[in-house]
Amino acid sequence: MLLGDHEDSVLPSLKTILTCARRRMRSRQFLVLVALLTFAAFSVFYLRAPPSLPSDTNGFKPPISIPKIPKQLSAGGSTAEAPKSHPPTLSGSHPIWQLVKDAEQDFEKILEHQSKTLEEAVAEYRKRYGLPPPPNFDKWWDFAKAKGVQLVDEYDSIYHTLTPFWGLKPSTIRARAREALGFDGNNLIGALIRNGAVKKINGGREWQEEATKGMMKDFIKYLPDMDLCFNIHDEPRVVVPSDDLSRLVAIAKDEKMPAANAVEKPRNSWSPKPADLTDGSRFEDVKTTRFNVFAHQPTWTHSRMSCPPDTPSRNLEDGPKEDNFDSYAVGELGFVYNQTAFSDICQSPSFSESYGFFDRPNAYNLVHDLFPIFSQSKISSYNDIVYPSPWYWYGKVPYNETADMLWSEKQDKIYWRGSTTGGFSRDGGWRRQHRQHLVQKINAGDQAKILVNRGGETSEDWQVKEVPRSDFKEIFDIYFSYVGQCDPGDCDAQKEFFDIKETAKQEDAWNYKYLLDIDGNAFSGRFYAFLKSRSLVYKLAIFREWHEEWLKPWVHFIPLSLRGDEWVEAVRWFAGETSGKKEAERIALQGRDWADKVLRNEDLEVWFFRLLLEYGRLVDDDRETIGYTGA
Repeated sequence: MLLGDHEDSVLPSLKTILTCARRRMRSRQFLVLVALLTFAAFSVFYLRAPPSLPSDTNGFKPPISIPKIPKQLSAGGSTAEAPKSHPPTLSGSHPIWQLVKDAEQDFEKILEHQSKTLEEAVAEYRKRYGLPPPPNFDKWWDFAKAKGVQLVDEYDSIYHTLTPFWGLKPSTIRARAREALGFDGNNLIGALIRNGAVKKINGGREWQEEATKGMMKDFIKYLPDMDLCFNIHDEPRVVVPSDDLSRLVAIAKDEKMPAANAVEKPRNSWSPKPADLTDGSRFEDVKTTRFNVFAHQPTWTHSRMSCPPDTPSRNLEDGPKEDNFDSYAVGELGFVYNQTAFSDICQSPSFSESYGFFDRPNAYNLVHDLFPIFSQSKISSYNDIVYPSPWYWYGKVPYNETADMLWSEKQDKIYWRGSTTGGFSRDGGWRRQHRQHLVQKINAGDQAKILVNRGGETSEDWQVKEVPRSDFKEIFDIYFSYVGQCDPGDCDAQKEFFDIKETAKQEDAWNYKYLLDIDGNAFSGRFYAFLKSRSLVYKLAIFREWHEEWLKPWVHFIPLSLRGDEWVEAVRWFAGETSGKKEAERIALQGRDWADKVLRNEDLEVWFFRLLLEYGRLVDDDRETIGYTGA
């Protein structure tokens, strides 16, 4: 019996139960029907075909799948990351004092952690780059140790420069080198390496060809057969658009480099000469070129093409140029604490109106595909492969120690003489160029900012004060000695505007405690001679050279910004404050000592050797299975 006694008095009848059951079933059916209709509606909405595009798309249809967007790129072709250095928190001490101490502490750590053995160097290489070193890395190590090189691990710039090339096939890189050398108007020195020797070199001035060969002669036997393209212009040559650069780096870092790292026992030797390389007796004739020539024209639009879209220099609007000032400068005066960030043009759109290269370079021969062009220096957004300059190796601006004098015998002034290079001036363009900007501002009759100590000797409190710039004219001796690279009208205007001094000799600079070095059309060829002197070097540079990791601002030289609010104070503190005077001599001699250790021809050769081993792997068809892992 399903129902117990007396339950019939409280339970509904059987007919009532069946009626309720039928009602519940109809309600459930209705809910199921609603659910099915809702599901069908959403399916139609999400799975329907995309709407047709407007007629002005020329029939373009979006891809069915959307590829993963790779990381954007920073200057030099490396993936963009959060800044590795942050503005120092200024305490009561003078900002220069703090910047010097912080930089020296960081540099001491770098020196302390250099590899002592080949095994340590291999491990450090793999830790930094996620790859085995290239073939003949052991030969490079022996060469570096024999030459007494101080820094055996600091070659990150080579890695960042060459990373995008891993996104191309080796045969593509070789073909582009062959194409570039085959067109006479590309203004390149071609060096064809075959069987451990330079079989042919041609295309440049005799001294540059001799220097290029000379830099390689002691290690060329360890290099593979390959064609090298050296830029004979001061100005860089390669800018790859940001989206292409992103894809190249994504292929490199997500596919090619991991594949190379996964090989357990890579082969420590080069592959045989590929069939597409000639015997090296001549350059193959090419009738067309992808390089575009337009000297004496504005270049900012082209120069910023490789910058990530979200950087200040890629702003879509016109109007005031707002730099990411905090990325490189500290304090109200803007002392440079991060030289790499300062020279990153993607962060400073104001350079388009204040730097000569972007106004009208003296020469400009540009390609937007990734070509393997070796240049002596470059702007951050360019993809040239930087190598040690033959200008330095050949001793084009030598330092004559016998003409120099002791620190105590030098004048307490900052000195510079030079020409109006940096860009070609037309229609008043010289007013937008960096050398003219510097000379005009230094000698202006306006107000300048300095720092004064409102506290005591034990509790310093440095505050900004505006003073007449003329109060400090006695410590500045900065003038042009020649006007050139300009249309006749612009040349005349500059001669009238500036106080042009007589042409000076190199030795004249040694009379001064403080020397200014500033970019011209590209890097300044006087920098090494200045560093080797007994004077303190100030440097204003946007162009990057091979030595970026070996020469440190505030340790070996004093960096200056292009804005220039800190210029007077950067000299006044060293020349006028008791603590500053001591630091000035100490840094000058410290920079001189370091230059004697790391700017020898041997150092340039070791760095070049390392670069060419890396490039040799790039153009090897077996690059993912070759490398050095140890004996």
